[in-house]
Amino acid sequence: MTTDKKVRVRFAPSPTGGLHLGGVRTVLYNYLFARQHGGDFILRIEDTDQTRFVPGAEEYIFQCLAWAGLEPDESVKHGGAYGPYRQSERKELYRSYAEQLVENGRAYYAFDTPEELEQMRRDFKTEQNPSPQYDHQVRGKMRNSLTLSKEEVARLLKENTRHVIRIRMPENETIGFTDMIRGEVNFNTSLVDDKVLLKADGMPTYHLAVVVDDYLMKITHAFRGEEWLPSAPVHILLWQYLFGLEQMPQWAHFPLILGPSGKLSKRDGAKYGFPVFAMNWTDPKSGELTEGFKEKGFLPEAFINLLAVLGWNDGTEQEVFSLEELIRKFSMDRVHSSGAKFDYEKAKWYNHEWIKKLAPEDLTQRVKEMLIAKELPVTDDGALQQIVEMVKDRTTLLPDFYEQTAYFFQTPENIDIAAIQPKWNEAKQLFFTELIRNYELTDTWEAAVLENSFKEIAAASQLKPGEVMLPLRIMLVGGKFGPHVFDIAAILGKKETMQRIRHTLGLLN
Repeated sequence: MTTDKKVRVRFAPSPTGGLHLGGVRTVLYNYLFARQHGGDFILRIEDTDQTRFVPGAEEYIFQCLAWAGLEPDESVKHGGAYGPYRQSERKELYRSYAEQLVENGRAYYAFDTPEELEQMRRDFKTEQNPSPQYDHQVRGKMRNSLTLSKEEVARLLKENTRHVIRIRMPENETIGFTDMIRGEVNFNTSLVDDKVLLKADGMPTYHLAVVVDDYLMKITHAFRGEEWLPSAPVHILLWQYLFGLEQMPQWAHFPLILGPSGKLSKRDGAKYGFPVFAMNWTDPKSGELTEGFKEKGFLPEAFINLLAVLGWNDGTEQEVFSLEELIRKFSMDRVHSSGAKFDYEKAKWYNHEWIKKLAPEDLTQRVKEMLIAKELPVTDDGALQQIVEMVKDRTTLLPDFYEQTAYFFQTPENIDIAAIQPKWNEAKQLFFTELIRNYELTDTWEAAVLENSFKEIAAASQLKPGEVMLPLRIMLVGGKFGPHVFDIAAILGKKETMQRIRHTLGLLN
């Protein structure tokens, strides 16, 4: 690791849609590394491809990171000394670097029309090479500044003829770098095409922009997904040609997150019924909604935890980590080089563990917000905290609290009479009549007192407590679920408990 510079890392998303959990994991690993080394975490918006720009996507990215608790130090929103942090606002910077490469013979102007490029793909297509690329074998036969005279090139440029600038990849050279996860990685330049660096609209491609921006923003470590490995030789050469390799950040390429059928894709969520985005994303063109972890009911702590261990471990059996623990324990040499399979059932396990782990006041506040959003009349925080503590072991996702607690705040609309009727008889009817009389006279409305009275009356009625416990539960909550039934009655209070018992007896009669 570089020791003589302040650590500066960046996440550079394109505002083209929802934030995939693989993207959030990249953010997380960047964030952990920066915090561990007292460095800076930068968010840079890479919007150079204006054809793929989606309105609202940039703001959505910031909302996702805010929910996850991974706020950048520098960004479009947070400011900083190295802006602008949106590439489209840095457009004029890039052409000078591209022109410098042309002047030094490292790049060239290419004037080929789309029709000429399509013709090239047909002309050079063979069985061995079904998808020809614009590379060292092809460029000498195309319309570019390597094949045209200086005068012709000057004329075309003066007339503002549409053109791009391409890197001139050397032939049959081996270039490589040391990946912080994978070790030594080498490439043969002959296998890489002459990538476009500057597009016809004057915007840079990712290849040029990422190198220029990382240099100008003093990025010391660049972490990204392994899908960018094939582009590494282009980026290494650009660093070498423009700034010198000693200025190049240390790189790490993270493994893919795998779904049931290979790389985890957006479509996997719809197909297999689990979220793949951090938060709900609605495509503004199609109106298609892709569900997010937040709306599904995941706690951000659990989301961060499950992402951290998708491709990393600390070498122990520990599975549940707070963000603070992750900052202390994270190390790049423990990141796996092979893909990590996403297991939704395991993801839910992490959420359940975090529901149990959160401080009662904290969990209660989050549950309260969710219940109020569902229009339940929640007013007593003390009672709610008691309820949350009673039911949290029965919950996996936040919406489970609604199912497990709604009957505390509103009388159940439906009572599962069918579960009571088959074994209902006159003895049970008399038992509940006596229970009502006893409870009406009770001054101390506490769970232990209510339970003792219940068992005494059952014994006097020659009934086993279990025979009448289920009917009481259904009377109070509407179904066969919930915590200890006398705890429920204690919280409901005398008036509400009596009303619910009488109401169900009326239905049974």
